Amino acid sequence: MTEPGDRPAHLPVPALPVHGLPLPARSGPALPVPARSGPARPLPVHRCPSILPPVLLRAVAERGTEQQRGRALRTLAVDARLRAARGSVALPRARAGAAPAPTAPSGPQRTVSDAGGSRDLPGREVRGEGGSATGDPAADEAYDGLGATYDLWAQAYGRDSLDGAGLPLLAVVHYGRDYDNAFWDGTRMVFGDGDGELFGRFTASLDVIGHELAHGVTEVEAGLVYSGQSGALNEHVSDVFGSLVVQHLRGQTAEEADWLIGADLLRPGVEGVALRSMAAPGTAYDDPVLGKDPQPASMSGFVDTREDDGGVHVNSGIPNKAFHHVATAVGGHAWEVVGRVWYDVLRSPDLRPDCDFASFAALTVATAREHGIAEQVLAGWRAVEVEPAT
Repeated sequence: MTEPGDRPAHLPVPALPVHGLPLPARSGPALPVPARSGPARPLPVHRCPSILPPVLLRAVAERGTEQQRGRALRTLAVDARLRAARGSVALPRARAGAAPAPTAPSGPQRTVSDAGGSRDLPGREVRGEGGSATGDPAADEAYDGLGATYDLWAQAYGRDSLDGAGLPLLAVVHYGRDYDNAFWDGTRMVFGDGDGELFGRFTASLDVIGHELAHGVTEVEAGLVYSGQSGALNEHVSDVFGSLVVQHLRGQTAEEADWLIGADLLRPGVEGVALRSMAAPGTAYDDPVLGKDPQPASMSGFVDTREDDGGVHVNSGIPNKAFHHVATAVGGHAWEVVGRVWYDVLRSPDLRPDCDFASFAALTVATAREHGIAEQVLAGWRAVEVEPAT
């Protein structure tokens, strides 16, 4: 699978200025590690979640220059093979009884490898836990992003890595040539360098790193089937916690956050601000090559499609907007109360793998009562025309 030729030099993309900054120590007593409970459920088949949906790459393949079309088609071909090969490979489900016992957070165990422009995984290790910066922006951004993601889960929710039991965090950079995507393969994060024209390197966006790693938590805790509304909820949960990784690192309130996913990916000249906007779905980009952001902001715009595993990257805009409504209504740090409600629902034995929007909304409202924000949560869902199931 090795691709011949040297890795192409990418255009410089400014790294997030907050990468690598230490987080303040958490005040107060250590968070308890909650025990897992509930009946065992079979592990459903998962796709290989990636940050760029096929519909966006197909738009480039249809409207781009000859070079842009070629890169998009190559990325689509790689992604299709990855989805086919992934099958049921996934982290062990916590409620299936096979996962290791949860442990108290003790710090991340990170390993970053370099594929060197090939598609051979895992590549050559370039930085391990505690190692010095490499000087390669992609490798160092990946390392810092893994750490910032670990810190959110550990400091906000008392969770020791993706599986709750200290799972090592692995990342591979410089995957393929002009590869326009990043994905979670069930074991590690894999980042392309982008084409340097439409998309920059995929490590430059911290929320993308947090988003993809959150798929690992969802696999362990909920196993949301990657299709239709349950698949859109899968993407939604990753958008939520991807955004919260950034907000947590920067110490931002809900009002201060930009609520953008992938803002650091788009190259100059692309008419857009990000891949998605949780605050204003459907407005992230409107570009001659990429097309217009297709996300709906309410159920009246729900897209019924067979593409993109039933529109998982498109219809996730609906619950995304609901979360934004709730977070800004409650105010303060979104990871503290609203994020805790969503996290508790993700771990609930009542969350079915084939859950739809209405059922998910009902679980969030019920859980929110324990935190005194049920009214705001209900209003958030009704603002996007989702009536919680009864």
